[in-house]
Amino acid sequence: MSLTIAEAAERTGLTAHTLRYYERDGLLRTPVRRSASGHRAYDEGDLAWITLISKLRATGMPIRDVKRYADLVRAGSGNEAERLDLLRAHRERVLRRLDEVREHLSAIDLKVELYERASDVTRIA
Repeated sequence: MSLTIAEAAERTGLTAHTLRYYERDGLLRTPVRRSASGHRAYDEGDLAWITLISKLRATGMPIRDVKRYADLVRAGSGNEAERLDLLRAHRERVLRRLDEVREHLSAIDLKVELYERASDVTRIA
């Protein structure tokens, strides 16, 4: 299977510009193959990797850490402990942010509940 950059963008939910940026900035696991005409040709492995790094970015992992992770993967076996440390540290940051968001959501829920109660009282009267 081979996808054009437009098809890969559609499948990943990213823009072609973002895919080119990921490639240019060294965030991809392997270089994207090129067709005979010189156009990028993405495969399922490329899409799986792009999806992973997109999730890392969406959860707040800095580009430098995504790049470090990609560098470690490209280097091959022998650095799995370093990869794991990088992912565990990011996981902890994400969990802290989730706790903060849950706390904020509780405050919003309380306000919604108060307004709903006040609204119910005015409807009854």
